Amino acid sequence: MARQLEPRRRLGQHFLEPAWVRKVVDVVAPTTEQVLLEIGPGRGALTFALANRAGRLLAVELDENLVQRLKTGAPANVEIRHADFLQLDLHEATASLRRGAGGRPADPVRVVGNLPYGVSAPILLRLLRDALAAGIRDAVVMLQREVAERVVAGAGSRAYGPLAVMAALHADTRWMLDVPPGAFRPAPRVRSALVSLRFRDPVRAPVDAAGFELLVRRLFTRRRKQVVNALAAFNSSPAFDPLSVCRAAGLCPTRRPGTLDLPELIDLSDVLAAMPD
Repeated sequence: MARQLEPRRRLGQHFLEPAWVRKVVDVVAPTTEQVLLEIGPGRGALTFALANRAGRLLAVELDENLVQRLKTGAPANVEIRHADFLQLDLHEATASLRRGAGGRPADPVRVVGNLPYGVSAPILLRLLRDALAAGIRDAVVMLQREVAERVVAGAGSRAYGPLAVMAALHADTRWMLDVPPGAFRPAPRVRSALVSLRFRDPVRAPVDAAGFELLVRRLFTRRRKQVVNALAAFNSSPAFDPLSVCRAAGLCPTRRPGTLDLPELIDLSDVLAAMPD
């Protein structure tokens, strides 16, 4: 009998119970024409359940012990790859996945994952930046509830921050399921949620994408300050006038960063991008 592999807490591993595997598969609802990229397959319960309904699946797993176990039981339409998703060549992986399914280069890939709690935000940010260019249509991911709230949050809410802003820029998000601790083994100390992200081009893109992301991160480190004061901390040059920047962007300078919605943040970023160095 094969040795039972226990979850490794240092990797943030919490494995789904069978009843919840079925619920997640029903939400994802893959078809035989679709190809899936799974992040963090764990022991493969979700992997193999998805593979029963999908055309082809590539599972990316960091834990080498789990990789060997997964390869032993993988069906023909499943490829197991030992890799860190954050370091993965996403374009190569999705192209390989489509080729393996006999698909065309333009066929979209879907992402599924029970994301490790400690790296879920970096994984989400990578998907938001790179998914469309890599041919990824959507993602259905299990997240710690606190992170899920940060993905779907609106301006002015407590959970609103850089992750919500980037999600609003690059995707349409939807809260799919509340998931209790008992859905996993071992049971985590926190609640979880299943969230869907449908990737799309920005309705309106900032002039300087990298500058926009940097601005958002900096603003939200000073979320309790007035916008005019938060901007003043970015540039100590005597020629920089944060009050004029606010006016040019059509913003009340006494607003707090956490109240600025996506169009207002883009307005502010574009004003800063137009300023001489």
